[in-house]
Amino acid sequence: MAIDRDTVTRVAFLSRLEIEDAQKDAMTHDLSNILTFVEALNDVDASGVEPMTSVVEAYAPLREDQVNDGGYPDKVLANAPDRVQDFYAVPKVVE
Repeated sequence: MAIDRDTVTRVAFLSRLEIEDAQKDAMTHDLSNILTFVEALNDVDASGVEPMTSVVEAYAPLREDQVNDGGYPDKVLANAPDRVQDFYAVPKVVE
């Protein structure tokens, strides 16, 4: 797919980029090369490749979910700027 100057101008406008006229020819060439490379990826046979989310197989350690209150409100609220009993106190934001 070939990119022309009008396409570069339109993409720059939509991207809110300011590209000088002297740069548009180089940008046209570079974007055309990028799209040619991406189109070449369509020719790759990836039928036996599993989808992946990372290049490294990593598994998050799992633990059993247990509901608890923490049991140590003084430690949790030690740096709170204001507290009421065992809760954070925050300014009222809705009247």
